Amino acid sequence: MANTRFGTAQFFSGPDTAANLQLCIGWMRRAADAGVQLLVLPENANRVRDFSTREGAWEHAENLDGAFVTGLRAACAELGIWVAAGVDLRGDNAPDVYIGQILIDADGAVAKVHRKHIFWDYEYTLFVPGTEPVTAVDTELGRLGLLMCADGIVPEVPRLLALDGAQVLLNSLNSRGPDEHRLHVPQRAMENRVWHVSSNTVGGPADAYPWMGGSQIVSPGGTVLASAGEAAEELVWADLDPAAADDKTDPQRGDIFAARRPELYEDLLLPVGEVPAAAMYGPAGDMPSKLITVAPLQVSWFHNRDWTLTRALGQIAFAGTRAVTLGVLPELFCFQPGEVAADPQAAAQFSAAALEQIQAAAQQARLYVAVNLVEEEDGAFFNTTWLVDSSGNLCASYRKTHLDASETWATPGSDLTVAHTGIGRIGFMTGGEVWYPETARVLTLRGAELIVHPTGWDRPEAAKVAAVQRTEENRVHLVSAARLDSAGELGSQVVESDEFVPGQPIALMRYPTAWTCRGGFEEQMKVELDLRGSHSKVQGFHLDPVATRQPLIYQPFTRTTEVAVR
Repeated sequence: MANTRFGTAQFFSGPDTAANLQLCIGWMRRAADAGVQLLVLPENANRVRDFSTREGAWEHAENLDGAFVTGLRAACAELGIWVAAGVDLRGDNAPDVYIGQILIDADGAVAKVHRKHIFWDYEYTLFVPGTEPVTAVDTELGRLGLLMCADGIVPEVPRLLALDGAQVLLNSLNSRGPDEHRLHVPQRAMENRVWHVSSNTVGGPADAYPWMGGSQIVSPGGTVLASAGEAAEELVWADLDPAAADDKTDPQRGDIFAARRPELYEDLLLPVGEVPAAAMYGPAGDMPSKLITVAPLQVSWFHNRDWTLTRALGQIAFAGTRAVTLGVLPELFCFQPGEVAADPQAAAQFSAAALEQIQAAAQQARLYVAVNLVEEEDGAFFNTTWLVDSSGNLCASYRKTHLDASETWATPGSDLTVAHTGIGRIGFMTGGEVWYPETARVLTLRGAELIVHPTGWDRPEAAKVAAVQRTEENRVHLVSAARLDSAGELGSQVVESDEFVPGQPIALMRYPTAWTCRGGFEEQMKVELDLRGSHSKVQGFHLDPVATRQPLIYQPFTRTTEVAVR
């Protein structure tokens, strides 16, 4: 399966379905001439959605034996090319219409039909979500997974495909948001270690934000192999080895599927109305503001552990003078890289003494502090984050559950934690756990209003993509405090769960605000957050990315890796 050429074409389909069929075939011919073996086309390649009712959707939708699909099948057989194309498909009963994606093989046979599970906002007024289990399909080109646009805004559909052994994700989009190609497409590739081929609509009438294009092919490591840009109709392609996606080894984190903790994800299977987050679905309504001032306390090992601790205590004291409510220190901030692994016993002893001093400093400064250190219990060592309250008491703790490959010294924790405190419901996530979508998802379902995240950014994308993604898909504030020596060479970051308001530009609806510090410099960024924002789960008038989950088909999340991955 090496050297398989996948391609993606981006264009705009108008109201003439017959003309759109010829438009698609034209791109298929160009792709075949370029040696492309599988071409991905945009969502609703059959027709622009210029209708506003379910009856209009039914009138303009296709059947699997209709002229548009039949025409694509004939062209595939003629050209000897595979195609994944978005087509609005009629259901069994009028006016039910699905947003469909059809995979057609090089002989013209339909190999797979996917019905979009998660919709973008207005689509809920026109279409019916698919409810079938999410599975990949074996082909001569590799094991392929189909998804469409908003299916990738949330983590479940891409993760389920990866757990079912998908090597290449084929994504047909119809998006006006900049977050698809800058955020969702690369993130779903990286967090699942799969290839991701996306095709988006581009241009269109100047009646609003343009369709964003940005069709691309991304490697399992996040490298963009081909990109069509944001402005023009274009065909791009890349040669890839689908089987390379079977290796789930990340350079920093080791085998990312082996490090998953399926036994901790049972919340994902609970009915959407039976989790604490159910009270937070939809708009925040008449909920009053619930303000909290947060500050990543950006400091890490400098000269020695004592000196570093002194600087951290100074950060806490200074935060107290600035009316900060919650300060967050970076991951294992007292220690230089590799120091804990070399002598975890000494690190735990220093951590115990340091924690007492931090408790005293928090009490003196009258603020909460989240601090990540080494904990020892009965001869076992843990990467633990404590929450110290403004009276200096230890009010919560979290032992890191998803360990990186370098953390052979640590024992994984046994639960994901949301602490109910006097300043709000605080969830905990540490370092590389930002790459595991299940972590923030479970914390969200348990009612977290804010997640503290001591980290060391293993790469720039951890901040710019993964951390932003966690807030967008869960609508919860995230406070990441970064080490000065982070491998990603970026500073701390606060991602705000912006509350949707009518009239908000689409880019702001879809891309949460991120506040950032300079990297490598000891500074203290103060950000006022309104926890009301985490109680506003809607991303528009109709899309709630938490309430629209389909737990009945999420059983693969809680299976062991050996069972789930083929």
